[in-house]
Order: sequence, then C-alpha cells, then structure tokens
Amino acid sequence: MIEQFNPWWRGAEFIREDEDYRKWEEAKVKWVPRAIEEISLEPFSLNFVFGPRQVGKTTLLKLLIKKLLDEGVPPTAIFYLRADYLSDYKELMEVLDEYMQFRKVEGIERSYIFLDEITFPREWFRAIKLYIDMGKFRNDVLILTGSTSMYVKGEVETFPGRRGMGRDIIMYPLSFREFLKVAAPEIYSKLPTVDPNGDVSKCLRLLPWKDRLYEMFMLYLRSGGFPRVVREILERGSVSRESYDIYISWIRGDLLRAGKSEGVARGIIKALLNRVPSPVGWNTIAKEVEIGSHKTVFSYIEFFERNFVVRVLPYFSPNTLEPDFKKEKKIHFTDPFLYSMFSWWCLVEEPDESAVVEGIVATHLARKWSVGYWRNGSEIDVVTRAGVGFEVKWQEKAQPSKVRVGKIRKVVTLTKHEFRKSPLMIPVHVFLACLDV
Repeated sequence: MIEQFNPWWRGAEFIREDEDYRKWEEAKVKWVPRAIEEISLEPFSLNFVFGPRQVGKTTLLKLLIKKLLDEGVPPTAIFYLRADYLSDYKELMEVLDEYMQFRKVEGIERSYIFLDEITFPREWFRAIKLYIDMGKFRNDVLILTGSTSMYVKGEVETFPGRRGMGRDIIMYPLSFREFLKVAAPEIYSKLPTVDPNGDVSKCLRLLPWKDRLYEMFMLYLRSGGFPRVVREILERGSVSRESYDIYISWIRGDLLRAGKSEGVARGIIKALLNRVPSPVGWNTIAKEVEIGSHKTVFSYIEFFERNFVVRVLPYFSPNTLEPDFKKEKKIHFTDPFLYSMFSWWCLVEEPDESAVVEGIVATHLARKWSVGYWRNGSEIDVVTRAGVGFEVKWQEKAQPSKVRVGKIRKVVTLTKHEFRKSPLMIPVHVFLACLDV
C-alpha cells in the first residue's frame, strides 16, 4: 500500500503522477512556500511543520520531494505517508517497519521521511520517540506536519534531546507581503523590510507605489492568504461556493474530532463577528450564546486559537507592558477570508472593513512579536512588548494618534491613505508590505 503514496519509487519522473504535485504544476497561479528553505535537511533532523488545514502543508512536502529528486536523491530514499488514515501509534509503527524493510532491500542508508498530518494517529509520538531511541532514524531526516495541538497536549515536549538539527516551522496563510510576491512581483522586488519595534519610516520609500499597493491590498482583503482562494481571486476575480464548503468542512471536521459541538462553535463565532474588534470577556459571550459556563467559551476559543482560526490579544498594562489576563481580550480572525467565510456560515453580515483591517494588522504583527492592546477611555489597537503602539484609522480623513501612556512612548498611526513623516502616519497597505512575516 505504501507504494501508492510514493509514485516516484518507479522513477523520479513519476512525481508528476502525484495528485498534489500535478495540481500545483498545472495551476495558472502558483508559488513555492518560503518554508521550503527553513526545513533542516541534515541528518539527523526531526522537523515539525505546523499550520491550519488547507494552508498548503501537503503541497510544501511534495515540492520539497521534487526538489530532493532534482538534486539526485534516490527516489526510494524518499518516503511520504498520509497519517490521517491511521488509527494509532501501533499502525504507524507497522507502516514504518514496512518501509524500513523495503529500504533495507534497496540498500538505502539515509532516508527523507515525510509524515503528513501526524497528529491524527492516537499517541503517534510513542512510535517516533521509540524509533529515535532505538537508533532507527539516526541517518535520516524526518519532516512531520500537524497542528499546534502537539504543543497544547505536550506531545512535542516528549522529544527533549531527540530533535537533532530539526526545526519548528509555522506555516501561515500568505501574508500581504507574500501575496505581493505572487500577485505583483514587480513591486515585491522593491520592498524594504522594517522591524515594527524599530525605524518604520523606511516605508516612506514606497510613496510612488502607494496607489498600486492599495489596489493589491483591496484584492487581499477579499482573498486572504489561503492558496485555493488566492488562486481563484487572481484567476477569475471571485471565490467559488466550493471553496467556502471546503473550508467550512475543515472546521466541522476538526470540531468533530475534538468532541465539540458545531452549534456551540457557530454561536461563539457569531458572537465574535458581531463584536470584533472590541474587547470581550468569556462571561459576556457565554450569556449571549446562552452557554452555562464561561469555561466552555474559553475551551472553544482555545480550540480555535490552536487551530489557527483566531488570535487572542490580551490587555497590556502600560506601566509594565505585561499582559493582564483578567481583563477582556481582543479576538481577531487570523486571515481576511475567514471573516467572509464565517459570516456566510453564521448567516450574518460581514464586519466593517475597518474591523477586518485592524485584524490583519494585529495578526500580522503577532506572527513574530508578542502583542496585546491597551484601552482606558482612549485606545491603542496593537501594542508590542517593546512599547510601540499601532493605531489603525481606516477612514478617508485620518488624524494622527496622540495617545501616549506609561511605557508606550511611540504610537504609529496606520491610515487608509495619509502618508506623513511627522507625526508618523503610514498607509496600512504600505506598512504591511514592508513587514517580513
């Protein structure tokens, strides 16, 4: 059976018979994920690739397999397995044993082992840990994909001293900067890179490209960064009903596997859509959805966060820049497409464009930096632990933010159009284009 997952064993050219690779190769709009350069390929390495479903993790693996084949790696030294059809670690061990017997016959001493959606078999880590301890992978490179439930459940912590040169890679939907690389490469080549905690005035260099970047950002607001939706927007200008169904099925499937109620989940999502981007507490949501306990709300929000559906921003104390988890949280969806998808699922109107834009800024910054928000009469939408604030003013005529409080001494106003050096005002789309996340 394992040979069905590995058509290249018949010869490197048979990679084109792999359905995932074929779809990528035939797509009019395609790109190579940046994560392909981040994975360690030196033995021994145990790499983990995390991210939401439908973000392209499987395609990443198939492109890496193609790269290895092009570099002359023997086809039978590359083993790919879809683990989501296995029930537990025992079945995983049986499949691994089958491959190891096969490679022994083939005289393969070093393998590249790809285990896709490894979190599905129960106690999967027992098989991997045992075989590492037995030395069965000592010459190999392992790449395992899954969700952050590995961390939440403490499964990754079962590998201390067993990672070799392996790395942890988080694969998000395309950021706006990555979207530009696909949709407008002529602009991407001119983009500077800024650190939000440093000098962001370098964004001013993009003044000549402001209008073109705005045009691209309006496209990004509709597509977000999920590969299938990006292709549909760029190729035909709209998102298909099928795509909505696929992404809703992803959510439904994960809820079912987690033993959670679809009805409760939909109620909580609806409550979030109605309140974004305002801070909200678990008790407030519980009352609105008529759930008996705020603990239930917390468990669902935690589920959504570890599955990359939402990002929770805590309140930051301005005097310490430490999070205060007792206060209300801001909850943003992690990708622009999720706002329209969930609005369609919950039969509610989509949030205002300004709310979605603030969410994009917050979740982009949260990919690399610890961020929260501050509010006390006045508000700063996003605050970093370095004491830099970002106030999003997505309107035709914006005024610079004058709020300064505690250790938050610098606040950058992100606008719809205004471009000003002093006080610093930068269009959102220009700032995000400069943010290398």
